[in-house]
Amino acid sequence: MKKLYSLLVASYFIIFVTCTASTACLEMPKNTTSAASLKMSKEARDKGFVYLSEVDPTIIISPRYSTTENFVGNIVYGYTQPVIMLTKQAAEALKQVQQEVTKDGYSLVVYDAYRPQRAVNHFMRWSNDLADQTKKSYYYPRVDKDKVFELGYVAARSGHSRGSTVDLTLIKLGNSLHPIQEKKRKLLDGFEITLLDDGTVDMGSSFDLFDEASHHENNLIEEQFKQIRAYTISVK
Repeated sequence: MKKLYSLLVASYFIIFVTCTASTACLEMPKNTTSAASLKMSKEARDKGFVYLSEVDPTIIISPRYSTTENFVGNIVYGYTQPVIMLTKQAAEALKQVQQEVTKDGYSLVVYDAYRPQRAVNHFMRWSNDLADQTKKSYYYPRVDKDKVFELGYVAARSGHSRGSTVDLTLIKLGNSLHPIQEKKRKLLDGFEITLLDDGTVDMGSSFDLFDEASHHENNLIEEQFKQIRAYTISVK
């Protein structure tokens, strides 16, 4: 297996695995009644895609963009089912990481992987709709939403669209995800953010917080949070 690279962005981790398949036209499965009944298209299978649960069912998934709990505030176009779809190579890499973190009493939690082009287009429209500030206080409290692409918080072209990039975090073994609990958190510069606690390990800021506090290198979070972020990045 090729070397696994990890990068912390927005309090979750993006795993990069080489993938050359062109996937811009692939879509999530539609018109199904349960995860067990989902059928992936032959086109997707031929391009090397799998459901994460097929490779490692022990990894917890929380596909936020198939819900209304995300920075857009609505189900994102293209996310028709609560599944995690990605390349088999990326899934196998995650399986390897899961085996390592389990030894230390953790499990992976995956928020997103393959991202349909329809979703990227939805993000672009959202960014330009300045009248909609529904989720500002939770996800971009001191960033103008029309700057999220320019600042790199959302990418017009990214590994997500190839199925080779994964947004993830950790949860302690034996713990379960729970409905979001809002908690106020004062950063070291005095600014107060809303921590959206979903039961995962506290990384100092929440999933998809568009703020410097989510950058790996920052002086806004306490040392304990820097240490758990460093641990997650170190796992290979």
